[in-house]
Amino acid sequence: MARLFGTDGVRGVAGRDLTAEIAMALSVAAAHVLGDAGVFAATGSGRRQRPVAVVGRDPRASGEFLEAAVVAGLASSGVDVLRLGVLPTPAVAHLTAALGADLGVMLSASHNAAPDNGIKFLARGGFKLSDAVEDEIERRIGEDWSRPVGSAVGRVRDAYGEADRYISHVLTTVNGQLDGLNVVVDCAHGAAHMVAPEALLRAGSRVEAIGARPDGLNINAGYGSTHLDKLQQVVVSRGADMGIAYDGDADRCLAVDHTGAIVDGDQIMAILAADMHAKGSLAKDTVVATVMSNLGFKLAMREAGINVIETAVGDRYVLERMKSEGYNLGGEQSGHVIMLDHATTGDGLLTSLHLLSVVANSGRSLRELASIMTPLPQILINVKDVDRGKSAADELTVAVAEAEAELGETGRVLIRPSGTEPMIRVMVEASSEDQATKVAERLAEVVRVACV
Repeated sequence: MARLFGTDGVRGVAGRDLTAEIAMALSVAAAHVLGDAGVFAATGSGRRQRPVAVVGRDPRASGEFLEAAVVAGLASSGVDVLRLGVLPTPAVAHLTAALGADLGVMLSASHNAAPDNGIKFLARGGFKLSDAVEDEIERRIGEDWSRPVGSAVGRVRDAYGEADRYISHVLTTVNGQLDGLNVVVDCAHGAAHMVAPEALLRAGSRVEAIGARPDGLNINAGYGSTHLDKLQQVVVSRGADMGIAYDGDADRCLAVDHTGAIVDGDQIMAILAADMHAKGSLAKDTVVATVMSNLGFKLAMREAGINVIETAVGDRYVLERMKSEGYNLGGEQSGHVIMLDHATTGDGLLTSLHLLSVVANSGRSLRELASIMTPLPQILINVKDVDRGKSAADELTVAVAEAEAELGETGRVLIRPSGTEPMIRVMVEASSEDQATKVAERLAEVVRVACV
């Protein structure tokens, strides 16, 4: 049977791939795995203490029935549940730790369209699970278990007011106020539609919010970090200093400068890394990025005296490297930025506040700050309906070596099989867009022939 967990939890079309039955079964198994790892501890009174879970979701309509299924699975397993309501993924992660919960659950399909949904589990402390723990949860689905009854069943209560605890937390991480900054914020009709504008207002900026009227079906529809055109238009038409766009669950953000130019995750990381480096707060003078980060980012960091450590694609792999080696800044080009001094996962609101803080405290525009790096032209071709297991085919290996020799130090090639689809991604960076396009198209044709 195919593995249920993907690169970021369990995801699929709600009601078809991700059913109420699957959600409940996963929650029961997660309660057993995460609950057995240090909860049910004896209290001073000799009674056994039930584990506690927090559950949050984005505004998708399907989140309503999936939340009910998750809560039922947890409570029937003897877990007390705090329902947080609609909140960003990083808020659920923070509250998992802040409330001393034994596990957290977030229902979201991030930047996907409304029909999709997903389940992410968080361990005590608010960290994402390792592959090994996810595998153990899958293994224990459907196992025989002793069902609690009577006073042993979990209790459920609403904890919607805890959103303010998260807002207060992210605001305490920023030095100074953002007074005078005029910001447009695009909430993707998603999980940040209430907390992001509120936090930015409290920080002192003037805020105009768009994409902040979720109806359960419009999440990410023409708004958010994957659809920046509306944000660009509003920023320019209003004469705003900058714009910020979150995705559906607000664990990432991208930005737009006052001219409407996009500032991506690599540029945001570069700005934050340089600022932290100058302040002496960048751990080991190192930032962690994935293999998809633009070569221009790496060249800019080298020029600034900052080391770059690379990981596989996925913010969870960035986080694992940061935790294991003591780094405090990392992320992805897509806008997942992890500031480990303040959060356990990528946090779009936290990132945007720190980016705005650099702008406010430096007296420089976002456009000026983003010029720290010059992105090299990057062409990505997704070659579909091929055997992703053949990404190391001899013909392709030879073609990649020839392309790398042609590009030299001013370009690179990355061939990456999809983790979920019969597809191989071909990414090429070069000193010119024309060269990058030609090399990428050539390699894509090799993939179509060699990987069938």
